[in-house]
Amino acid sequence: MADKAKWGATRERLSKIIHDSDTPAGKRFDFWLICFILFSIALVMLESVRAVQQKYGTLVLIAEWLVTIVFTVEYVLRLWTSRDRMRWAVSFYGIIDLLAILPTYLSIFWPGLQALAVLRAVRLMRIFRILGLFNYVREAKLLLLSLAASRHRIIVFMLAVLALVTVFGTIMYIVEPKEAGFTSIPRSIYWAIVTLTTVGYGDIAPVTPLGQVIASGIMLLGYAIIAIPTGIVTVEMARQSRNTATRECTHCGMNEHLSDANFCRICGTRLGKE
Repeated sequence: MADKAKWGATRERLSKIIHDSDTPAGKRFDFWLICFILFSIALVMLESVRAVQQKYGTLVLIAEWLVTIVFTVEYVLRLWTSRDRMRWAVSFYGIIDLLAILPTYLSIFWPGLQALAVLRAVRLMRIFRILGLFNYVREAKLLLLSLAASRHRIIVFMLAVLALVTVFGTIMYIVEPKEAGFTSIPRSIYWAIVTLTTVGYGDIAPVTPLGQVIASGIMLLGYAIIAIPTGIVTVEMARQSRNTATRECTHCGMNEHLSDANFCRICGTRLGKE
């Protein structure tokens, strides 16, 4: 009984360190974890450089295995200290953390993995570790909350843009000759997207005076349209920064909720009174 209580206390302490970034120990844990993530991403990039691979291939491989072991221990501890282990394992960050360590272990069974075009992508999935950065940065959580809260307005905005490029693409298909590159409506819509976003690859260009006038209007419209989603998210971020409070769900451990939230946005458990 005493051993069980000791293990429970240890699990609770580790849970606060690993899952709660507001404590000093939690902040130190996240800091070193971010360092390891950045180091592992650098290793993946260096491994893709042939000169580095030929000269320091063994050293890079050893470093990769050390980092993988660290992430494996972190994954096991995070799973062990979770209040709902299955829910965390199938969550976004749980899957990302698993994808971060699986490719290295899979390379044991496929030593020539890098030589196979299809399976090579499995090794490159280690770059997914960069997504894990967002789980340890408080400001990133604020950004994700803002994007989630403004998703309906962004969807409406994207649908409006889609309608615009479809209309403009169809008009250009009618106005411009096929010799100019406007050979189909989908290809004309591609041109409209490139023009509206002010990218301008130059692979397709209008040649008629009317087409050039329409293109000029699309370019000017593009500057105004690009600013709209920025304004939507900025306003929502300002609102979220005022309303976000650190309230922890007793079921799943999620500790970022709006001050007027009654239920956990992850598992739906009723939040306790402040």
